[in-house]
Amino acid sequence: MKNLDQRNQIIEYSLKLNSTNLSPLRSGNISLRGKEEDNEGYLITPSGKKYETLKPEDIVFMNLNDELENNDSVNQPSSEWRFHRDIYLNKKDAQAIVHAHSPHATAVSSHGKSIPPFHYMIALAGGEDIKCAEYATFGTEELSKNIMKALENRSACLMSNHGQVAFGKNLDQAFELAQEIENICQQYIIALKIGEPKILSLKEMEKVLDKAKDYKKG
Repeated sequence: MKNLDQRNQIIEYSLKLNSTNLSPLRSGNISLRGKEEDNEGYLITPSGKKYETLKPEDIVFMNLNDELENNDSVNQPSSEWRFHRDIYLNKKDAQAIVHAHSPHATAVSSHGKSIPPFHYMIALAGGEDIKCAEYATFGTEELSKNIMKALENRSACLMSNHGQVAFGKNLDQAFELAQEIENICQQYIIALKIGEPKILSLKEMEKVLDKAKDYKKG
């Protein structure tokens, strides 16, 4: 079977979506940039299958140049394949993507607002705040465009009334970033219960962003 190691890795991290409660049941999806023969593309979790039932042959290869690769009726790609494709097309450093309906990120996203720099760890997403992509129906071109706008100069964002998406140079990095985003959202919710949190200045965040480059290498 082609890309067996990558297929098994996607299954491993899909199971972690459930075991860590980052994305319960069938929600969320995972992909890895890949190649089959001379076709540049990505491997992505199938639509509607519980992660605990996944087998290597269930993971779907998608061609970057096609709207939708021809697949049989049993193994259809995640309904969110479009924004995975667009991230790979537009973010050359994206090698893996994790999309999750994590509880706190989803709760914050329901307000449709970016998360301001109440904590310096915001910088892990690549900017001075964490953007929230405007709402659009799942799986649509409109949603993908909104996500790409929110990901400008960033490696993670919230998705209004939906969840979050993060990418990295490998699945471990992308998954860890998604966990960081979930943790930041939980902290933000707690901070708001006390009142409006103190916001770090742009000047301070510029310093943090510079230091974060070395943090990400660790």
